[in-house]
Amino acid sequence: MAGEQGESSRREPGNELEQEPKAVGPGPTVVPVPFVHPSEAEFARILDFYGVRWEYEPRSFALQKQGDRVLEMFTPDFYLPDLGLYIELTTLRQSLVTEKNGKLRRLRELHPEINIKLLYRKDIHRLLARYGFGPLVQAGAPGLQKVLLSGDQIQKRVFELGSKISEDYPGQRPVLVGVLRGVICFMADLMRHISLPVSVDFMSISYYGHQSAVRITKDLDLDLAGRHVLMVEDIVDTGMTLNYLLQYLSSKGPASLEVCALLDKRARRIADTSIKYVGFEVPDEFLVGYGLDYMEEYRNLPFIGILRPKS
Repeated sequence: MAGEQGESSRREPGNELEQEPKAVGPGPTVVPVPFVHPSEAEFARILDFYGVRWEYEPRSFALQKQGDRVLEMFTPDFYLPDLGLYIELTTLRQSLVTEKNGKLRRLRELHPEINIKLLYRKDIHRLLARYGFGPLVQAGAPGLQKVLLSGDQIQKRVFELGSKISEDYPGQRPVLVGVLRGVICFMADLMRHISLPVSVDFMSISYYGHQSAVRITKDLDLDLAGRHVLMVEDIVDTGMTLNYLLQYLSSKGPASLEVCALLDKRARRIADTSIKYVGFEVPDEFLVGYGLDYMEEYRNLPFIGILRPKS
């Protein structure tokens, strides 16, 4: 965080603005120097976790000159080459934040082509909390071990699934049926990529008898008789619940009945159920994000991650 450590850490102004980054990540790393502030190390961990390439302090910008002499320079903390974005972190009192905002305004005036963002302490804490670190994490709540499927990977695959379904139901008006609540993200995105008129309906279920049996707590509102029905699932593991639901939907007299599952955890399969459309085959891990939860947390993550086991 440039200029936040007192006079001893300030750079001597010079004429060279480009420089070798002190460290880069993730992947092969230049011999790093210690980060100036702990929040920088935390932020680097976040970037590594998300697989975002970064460079630490790779460039300084002249804010004030006298002839050829540079009187004041500004060195952003990070550069994200894939995003073309500079990041400056700040965790200090308001007076210094105001001074830093002034420097950013001057930088933008002198270099309008530069894309730079200032992140505050609260922004850093929110980012840390999203994968289970930092002061915003509830006591005892496990964090994430790794990102299994990025948001971009998910959206690309959902687009492909929607396109395939559109091809397979020409001239039809299929009904998409989902079980609340884990399927909400997948269902919302999938239906937008189906270029057909579709109907959508939802069911709710609960388990009893040590989760060995299923009870429907909210039934469908639509009549499925003679309709082409697509059961949309967020994840299929043992297949037992899906098998029960398919038998129930079959009793409604649909013209056809198929399954579209974003995630297929075949390692846990007990009931061998046919799944026509599969997004990804996934390992036998506890997954969260993109609608999947742990104790009603993590549903809103835009990616799917593996939950870190409690220590």
